[in-house]
Amino acid sequence: MRFVTKSEAVKESFLKDLRDAGIKFELQEVAGYETFVGYALEGTLEEISLMINVIEGADREALKEGFLSFKESLNHLLEHLKVGERFETLIREGPWVAELLDQLARNGALEYGDGTVRLKEGIDVTNLRFEFKFPFNLVHSPESTERIAKQFVLTELTMEYRFEILELDMGRINSLGEIAARYFPEDQLLKVYFALIGRSILAGEILKALGEGKIREEDLINGFLRASPISIPTQKGTLVISYSKRALEEVLRFLKKAGYVEMKGGKVRKLRDLT
Repeated sequence: MRFVTKSEAVKESFLKDLRDAGIKFELQEVAGYETFVGYALEGTLEEISLMINVIEGADREALKEGFLSFKESLNHLLEHLKVGERFETLIREGPWVAELLDQLARNGALEYGDGTVRLKEGIDVTNLRFEFKFPFNLVHSPESTERIAKQFVLTELTMEYRFEILELDMGRINSLGEIAARYFPEDQLLKVYFALIGRSILAGEILKALGEGKIREEDLINGFLRASPISIPTQKGTLVISYSKRALEEVLRFLKKAGYVEMKGGKVRKLRDLT
């Protein structure tokens, strides 16, 4: 169960927050890439809006919604920049911040000092030129679209930072959820969060089943496979935890590595509980 980012700033800030909260994790750094294939409209905000109104060969309504979101994000960022804000604080808003900051910087609209970034005094944002990018799958007739929009492909060779979460404690998993919400989209957060919850519950059930004696690993695995999936009622609904044999074996290896169980001679023995 891991969180992945290609942002150096997000990596450094998330790393500090995890350490401060005492959450167990491993950080892996691997070569990665970021690729965007699509189109771009260039101009002032008003000019781009006019282009969208007349563009042919693309999903115009989707472009209008996307451009509205673009302007709302820009206005939100400008409120921070008018008074000055630390870059580390801004980047926590999401990866879209870096893109907008880059566009503002290319317009010469930013100034830096005292560890903060701010909008230069007297800048009229309505006169600045922006790029509004949209993916190729919104285009159904490239020949028509390219009369106004230009093709835009970005391939960025970068580093990928993978935070492998090694936590089984429910309290720290909940703290992790609050921390990760500052950096990662909700869908990614929820998937990792509930995967961690599921692993923690399954690990706890394995330790309960072991009791104070030794159990043959094969018997333990087969018993839990017969019990799969585990269904747990909650105040808001039902949590269902399903797992394969290989996933179950991986949880056992995780418990062994973390010092919760001993696996020797084909038998498993509990060394300590989760709490």
